[in-house]
Amino acid sequence: MPGVLYIVATPIGSLEDITLRALRVLREAGAIACEDTRQTRKLLNHYKISKHLLSYHQYNEAARAAELIERLSRGETIALVSDAGTPLVSDPGYRLVRAAIDAGIPVVPIPGPSALLAALAASGLGADAFRFGGFLPAKKTARRKMLQDLADQDCTLIFYEAPHRILEALEDIDELLGARPVVIGRELTKVHEEFLRGTAAEIRAALAARPAIKGEITLLIAKGEAAVDPASPGDAVAQLEQQGVSRMEAIKQVAKRRGISKRDLYRQLLK
Repeated sequence: MPGVLYIVATPIGSLEDITLRALRVLREAGAIACEDTRQTRKLLNHYKISKHLLSYHQYNEAARAAELIERLSRGETIALVSDAGTPLVSDPGYRLVRAAIDAGIPVVPIPGPSALLAALAASGLGADAFRFGGFLPAKKTARRKMLQDLADQDCTLIFYEAPHRILEALEDIDELLGARPVVIGRELTKVHEEFLRGTAAEIRAALAARPAIKGEITLLIAKGEAAVDPASPGDAVAQLEQQGVSRMEAIKQVAKRRGISKRDLYRQLLK
């Protein structure tokens, strides 16, 4: 009989945010595969769990996955954890889970903390539908393309972002998506947990005034006006023109509000 691969969610900050079931599985597992053994050891020591740890990260994923599948095939039970939160969500693990499924090994999720869900629940933005985009691309061109591609999504957009890139990301959001509501959740469940709410420009100004920006950041963007406003782009432009706004300026304003480029809006008007 093959063993079982457990996918175990662990705290994203406060060590109290772990389920009783997760603790039981970690105690009973034959081994624990983790991104950083030092990080996981802190959690295990806190709950007085002594267990053999195996490093499993993006640099050794291929070789380690094969080793873990062999152990699982022999009947061993293994728990997979990430440094924080739910494994596989912007973390390694897909290769192992896919290999286990292909080998007929049971894969059992142990749900728990997730930064994106915690941020969404407290954001005040629509939570009935959302799209998680992982980390925004580090390069400006790729980041702007992603934002443009998602501008008309009829749901809340959620991303992870690094502290040293958040100002650039907010600048792109302001330029491409307009003055729609934005929320930043920083250091969620930790001592210095913080939520910033406003437009991308307002939040950027607040962060830029700080001597340094630190901590894990979850970025949420409300769905655009285009997703909730039934008026056609042509009608929106015409309304502004009737108010005395020049056509080019009206196109610029409508494009920004709807989170699309002026060029794309102009093409829509030509159609």
